[in-house]
Amino acid sequence: MLEILIGGQKGTQVIMDAAMGNRHGMISGATGTGKTVTLQTMAEAFSKIGVPVFLADIKGDLTGIALAGSATDKVNERLQQIGITGFQPRGNPSVFWDIFGKTGHPVRTTISDMGPLLLSNLLELNDTQTGVLYTCFKIADDNGMLLLDLKDLRAMLSWMGDNAKELQAEYGNVASASLGAIQRQLLVLEEQGADDFFGEPALKLADFCKTDFSGNGVISVLDATVLTSKSPKLYATFLLWLLSELYENFPEVGNADRPKLVLFFDEAHLLFDQAPKALTDKIEQIVRLIRSKGVGVYFISQSPLDIPEDILGQLGLKIQHALRAFTPKDQQVVKSVAENFRSNPAINTVEAIQELKTGEALVSILNKDGSPTPVERIFIRPPESQLGPATAEQRADIISRSPFNGQYEQVVDRESAYEMLKNKATQQAAADEIDRNNDAARPKTSASARNRQSVAEVLMKSAARTLGSTVGRQIVRGLLGSLLGSRR
Repeated sequence: MLEILIGGQKGTQVIMDAAMGNRHGMISGATGTGKTVTLQTMAEAFSKIGVPVFLADIKGDLTGIALAGSATDKVNERLQQIGITGFQPRGNPSVFWDIFGKTGHPVRTTISDMGPLLLSNLLELNDTQTGVLYTCFKIADDNGMLLLDLKDLRAMLSWMGDNAKELQAEYGNVASASLGAIQRQLLVLEEQGADDFFGEPALKLADFCKTDFSGNGVISVLDATVLTSKSPKLYATFLLWLLSELYENFPEVGNADRPKLVLFFDEAHLLFDQAPKALTDKIEQIVRLIRSKGVGVYFISQSPLDIPEDILGQLGLKIQHALRAFTPKDQQVVKSVAENFRSNPAINTVEAIQELKTGEALVSILNKDGSPTPVERIFIRPPESQLGPATAEQRADIISRSPFNGQYEQVVDRESAYEMLKNKATQQAAADEIDRNNDAARPKTSASARNRQSVAEVLMKSAARTLGSTVGRQIVRGLLGSLLGSRR
């Protein structure tokens, strides 16, 4: 049986069966109480048993997970408190990623793969504007036009505005005000650096699911230090996209002895802040179902109450660091958090939450039958890797030796909606010039007959020919982005 030692105290150790690793979890506590170290400890524990890990580095101090730590006096004291022998400082196989491509390999996806639901949430659109965005995706799908980057989407929206009358019969009213609002939000998004995220080559999910030659799971570290401060909405949208893509693409695995992949989402409250109910419902559905795909999801936040109740109820592992109660409202939060644990007669949970020292936590895991264990008060096991960040030189060296070095760095800009619409406009302008030159030789009725074929029809017919000549082209997107809840 594969096991993960979380920590212990006074002869008691809390050990989680790795088979329960896909039952998700929560690491919570006030700032400075040890959440990040606990995240690092859990990540390397999964890696050690061959489970690939993805984690978001919010503070910039998790890159040390790739380097060996040291047995300091404080570490040795903690090892003795827990009852751990044979401590071996070691680094973990790690790959660094960065949406902006500065401190790691670039991470990209396409507009088409992101889909209108997640994109409308990212752009903070209202219902009417969201409907227009869905229409934009539908027109692109109907005509085989790929939406790969922001310029594709802007070109498509501009074309819709120019041809709103011709589109109305088939796609309904396309309000110019809504188109303008979406375009303005796209400019804001671009200012936040989103143009780095949308494009190709797009991330291959399999690259987050690697093991090294020794069988250790590779830890993928996303540098989110700039991302969360510059564009927290983009950070949240990326995590939701990743979750939905994994659910959509991973096969069912049944009852495995360990997860296929675990995800650690720091600043988890950002995933749910101001998210519409439709999106929150989808997230809850995916979290509930993705464990059958062998994926474990671990949320890190200051309070478990940052997570919707329906999702919180699905989290099997609970690690609660200290909370401070300075006001009546704080006291109510502490009481609510304490109620999330199965009681232990030896522990006053409400008082313990406020007394915990740095690195100490209240922990509950799942038994083999799926029932939660009574809460235990323990010290978290110290990580074997380095506490604190790697230097810029160490990070650069790790990136240079990465198996993905050079695979994502060069942007690819293949023919997509922007190029197709530009070509159609050029062709139409040339055709109009020929028509004007030959107008005198045509019967008077030919002009009106010609006008009955709208610009939209010209585009549709031409795009249909393009689509028909491309064998097997289909535009697909994940569960959260699908137009009708299923793949096209």
